[in-house]
Amino acid sequence: MAAQLARQAGAYVIGTGRAAHRQTALDFGVQEFVDLENDSLEDIGSVDLVFDVFGGDIGSRSTGLVREGGRLVTVAGPPEVRPVNGLAIDFIVVSDRAQLIEIAQRVRDGRLRTNIGKVASLDEAVAAFNPTERIKGKTIIRIRP
Repeated sequence: MAAQLARQAGAYVIGTGRAAHRQTALDFGVQEFVDLENDSLEDIGSVDLVFDVFGGDIGSRSTGLVREGGRLVTVAGPPEVRPVNGLAIDFIVVSDRAQLIEIAQRVRDGRLRTNIGKVASLDEAVAAFNPTERIKGKTIIRIRP
């Protein structure tokens, strides 16, 4: 949803990942895609914001893309490398009822799309998170019947 929210805020969104995920990223709002296995991440040039979900080497390399005054936001833990002339933010999700209601409303009225791969009951939770096959999308655990 981050790409969709960024687009709605007026950002030009460049996504990164494996080639197999290119179409999914484009379908969910990315305007340009960099295949981390075959393309050069550094060819992107400087950007205003990097939203890092990978960490490690990819996170460190992405830091070099942040322009002066730009931001690195990471959900992968504290960044190992910080932007030279930018700000690094270690993002921790804190539930906010009003924001969650707004996101749910955007999903209901079609302004945001979700990528749900599987819905399982609470009794099926362990098996759902230890699948025998790879499932595309998020796994949702249903608490109530």
